[in-house]
Amino acid sequence: MTQIETFLEMMSAERGASENTLTAYRRDLEGWRDALTSKSLEAAGTGALESVLAQWAKDGLAPSSAARKLSAAKQFFLFLQTEGLRQDNPAHALRGPKQGRPLPKIITHADVDALFTQAAKDTSPKGVRLSCALEILYAGGLRVTELVSLKTAAMRRGDGCLMIKGKGGRERLVPLTGAAQRAITTWLPLREQTLPTNAIAKDRAKSFLFPSSGKLGHMTRERFAQMLKDLARDAGLNPAKISPHVLRHAFATHMLEGGADLRAVQTLLGHADISTTQIYTHILDERMRELVETKHPLA
Repeated sequence: MTQIETFLEMMSAERGASENTLTAYRRDLEGWRDALTSKSLEAAGTGALESVLAQWAKDGLAPSSAARKLSAAKQFFLFLQTEGLRQDNPAHALRGPKQGRPLPKIITHADVDALFTQAAKDTSPKGVRLSCALEILYAGGLRVTELVSLKTAAMRRGDGCLMIKGKGGRERLVPLTGAAQRAITTWLPLREQTLPTNAIAKDRAKSFLFPSSGKLGHMTRERFAQMLKDLARDAGLNPAKISPHVLRHAFATHMLEGGADLRAVQTLLGHADISTTQIYTHILDERMRELVETKHPLA
């Protein structure tokens, strides 16, 4: 077993890292390993790591991506140091490229309405499933992984709320809109038609709100994202600008536009730090600036 595999096992067992997090760490660490032509990753020194960062910058790697890769390297070498496999952490003193914090991509209320209107046109089980998923996603600003892995048991609280288990295993209560509750009520009787026919696959999928015959037992993130892009295209929107995460951003921005408290939005989104939520206030500031520059009579 390689040291990367050992590190990933530790992240899973001791820190409860999700499958998505582990995949990201693996990809970044293997990227370092492949870029180090003269030494193995485990034996790399600070100079070798600096050279890789410089080459990535020359190749046009985004500062945010470089920063993420550097963070993965720091965690990996800290693990080796803690386990007594290295005396030092060669990445500790390295600093990633300066980066401005980009504003999240958002869509307008009209765009959201267009998506819902288009989704409602398909009354087949798959169409009702998409409408239901869309309603839940926008009602609570869920992460796409939280959405597709929802269990039917989460619908049975009786108070119009969902109990979501988010990043780091943190649980939060998400209230649903009336439209989302009605969409769930419409979908549940049709859900049986989408269960796998294979006994093993059916047993694996039976607890999920959006079952699938795949190995996860539920609809994948990738499949839902593609369905959303197809829906956007049918609704006359640019599919490149539509994704599950863009809808999460839209939820947060539209809530703040409507007067919601920043702390409340933080809780609904499941952000551990309110500074993450504050980025949406910058979107509102930017919109106000654009409004003045484009609509003011003296602009």
